[in-house]
Formats: sequence, C-alpha cells, structure tokens
Amino acid sequence: MKKLNLYKKVVVLSSVLFLGACASEDPLKESILDVSIPSKTTLDNWIDTNYLNPYNINVQYKWNQNVVDNNRFLFPPLQSKVQPALEIVQKIWLDSYSTIGGADFVKKISPRELVLVGGLNLNTTGTRTLGLAEAGLRITLFETDYVVKNNRESVKMFVHTIQHEYIHILNQTKPFDEKALAKITPTGYTANWDATSTAVANEEGFITAYARSNINEDFAEMASTIIGNTEDEYNAILDGITDPVAVANIKAKEAVIVKYFKDTFSINIYDLRDEVEKNTIAVTN
Repeated sequence: MKKLNLYKKVVVLSSVLFLGACASEDPLKESILDVSIPSKTTLDNWIDTNYLNPYNINVQYKWNQNVVDNNRFLFPPLQSKVQPALEIVQKIWLDSYSTIGGADFVKKISPRELVLVGGLNLNTTGTRTLGLAEAGLRITLFETDYVVKNNRESVKMFVHTIQHEYIHILNQTKPFDEKALAKITPTGYTANWDATSTAVANEEGFITAYARSNINEDFAEMASTIIGNTEDEYNAILDGITDPVAVANIKAKEAVIVKYFKDTFSINIYDLRDEVEKNTIAVTN
C-alpha cells in the first residue's frame, strides 16, 4: 500500500512538472507559410468564364513543377501570351467541336486540365515535343510564347497539337478499329521515325513522319491533318506523292477515320474540317 501511495505521489508530481513545463513554453509562433488564398486576376476571371465554368477545364499557366518534366528546361509562358493562345484554342478547337458535335460534346469528353508551357520541349534526338495527353485528363501545350495570332501557319501548328492530343482522348473514350488500320501499312511503323523526312514518310503511305511511330500516332496524325487543313491543302499533300500505292494507303486510312467519327460520335469529319477552317480565318484575319 505504501508503494502504491508513493507511486501516486510520483505520478502527481510528474504531472505537475509536465504542466509547469508546458506553461513555461512560449506560445506557438505564426506559420511562415502563406496559407491565404490569392486574389484572382483579370486573366484568371477570363479563364473561369471561358474554360472552367462552361467546360470544367482548369487552365494552369503559372509554374507548377508537379505537372511538368523537371529534367527538361521548361518555363511558364509570358502572361501576355496566355489569353491570346487560349482564344485561339477556344475558337478553333472548342467552338468547332461544339458547333458540329453538339453544345455538350466537349463538356462530356474533354481533358480536365490544360497546362501551358512557354518554351520548347526539346528531345535528345533533336526533335521537339509539341504537346502531351496524359490519361485523358490533361493536355500540355508547349511553345505558347511563340504563337503568332495573325500568322496562319503558326496558328495551324499550335492548334494541330491540341487537335492531335484531343484525338487521343477521343480514342481513349471510344477505341478505333485498330485491326482495320493495322492492315494498311503493317510494316511501316518504326521507333526511328525521326530519321525519316515527311516527304519520305508520305511515299511510305504515312501523312507525316511522326505517324510512323505507332498505330495510335498514325490515327491521331491522320485525323488532325484532315481536320486542320482545307480540302485543297489536304489534296495538295496527296498530289505531291508519286507512289500511287502510298496515296491509296493514305486514302484507306482516311476512310477508317471518317467511319470512326461518323459511327462513334455522329460527326461528319469534313463538316468539322470546314468549321475549323472558318474559325481559323476568323482568328487570323
């Protein structure tokens, strides 16, 4: 019993000392981390109105090392370049699909995030990565700082990137007929596509050199080239190919893509092409 009473005294004494120690400590200082919510700029409000609210697409233009490859020399776009680039994307990509596919088309099938990077994304092979589509949820667009709004070729190249990446998202939502496409040029795909010029790739039955990298890129390059060029521009590509077999193969791939858009999404891809051209003229003029 004496030992138990002694134990109780020791516990009580320890508690008193512990409380005393706590009481003698300085109160916690304020955190050095800034946890306040930054106020939105005019640009942020414009993005909310034109991207976030109607399409649920979040646009990241401020630097976030978690959404880019930190092994590359990348940097955020100039803020003065952000809205002009987004206006191009909005008019030529979003508005064109909404007009031809229906007002809710892009709302239902779209990336949830659009990341803008200012400069070039250079590869060790000497090629440039113009865009990335990740898991159907994010599209990253590079070279935002270099887009010239009143230059048709500059705008076409920039929009071709998002058209290409969006095709991947459509394919992830509804797969295309890989077996049909694979039969057309089965031996032409190569990991060394960058060693081939576009002219040589055309003679092999591919619309671009990058289309030779694999069947998925072949589909995306074909579709985005059809959508992003006028009928005359597209036919000029085919007219420049000397091998009739190569032309026939490209036309066979075109047929697969036309069928995919019609059967899967009830979209006439040629109507989409014409709408894209109309909106491209509106942007560049």
